Amino acid sequence: MNASRIAPLALYQEVAERLRQRIFSHELPPGTWVDEQALAEQYGISRTPLREALKVLASEGLVTLKPRRGCYVTEISERDLDEVFSVMAMLEGECARVSAGRASAAELRQLQAIHADLEQAATDEDIDGFFEANQAFHHALQSIADNRWLLHVIEDLRKVIKLSRHHSLFSEGRLEQSLAEHRAILDALLARDAGRAEALMREHIRSGRAALARIAEAKLRTA
Repeated sequence: MNASRIAPLALYQEVAERLRQRIFSHELPPGTWVDEQALAEQYGISRTPLREALKVLASEGLVTLKPRRGCYVTEISERDLDEVFSVMAMLEGECARVSAGRASAAELRQLQAIHADLEQAATDEDIDGFFEANQAFHHALQSIADNRWLLHVIEDLRKVIKLSRHHSLFSEGRLEQSLAEHRAILDALLARDAGRAEALMREHIRSGRAALARIAEAKLRTA
C-alpha cells in the first residue's frame, strides 16, 4: 500500500517544481490563466496531480485559485511588495543579529569568501554572478542563525518577490550600492556587533525595495 502511494506524491511535487520554475522565469507571467487541460496534455499526466500541484503553488502565493474562473499566476502589486519587503527586513535583520553573536570563525571565513565573490562579480559587471553570490551570502546567514521556522518564512516570501516583473540590480547604481551595503554588514558581523548588523541588514532590504520602485516608476514614465 505505501509503495503504491509514493509515485503520485512524487509526480505532483515534480509538476509543482516545473511550474514554479516557469513562473519564476516569467515564461508564465503574472496574470496568466493556467490552462489545466493543455498543461496536463503537455506533461502527459491526468488533471488530478496537476490540480494537486496547483494547490501547492497556491499555498505559496504563486498562483491564485478563483472560484468558477480557474487558476491564474498571481499578480503582485506595489503594495504587496511594500508589505513583503517590510516583513523581509525584520526577518533578515534577525538573522544578521543572531549570526553576529553565534557565527564560528569558520563560518565568518565562509562569509568573507562569499563576499569576495560579490566583489569580483561587481568588478566584472556580472549581474547574474552578483545575484548568485548575494543569494549565497543571505542563505549562509540564515544557516548560521539556525532557525528553521525563520528560514521557512523567508523562503516563502522570496518566492513571492520573484513574481515581480523587475530585478532590483537593474536599477542604475544599485549594484554598487548593494556591494557597499554588504561590505558594511560583513564588517559588523566580523566585529560581532549584533545591533549594527541587524540595522544594516534591514536597511539593505529596504534599499532593494526602493530600487524596484525606481524601476517601476521609470517604466511608467516611458509607457
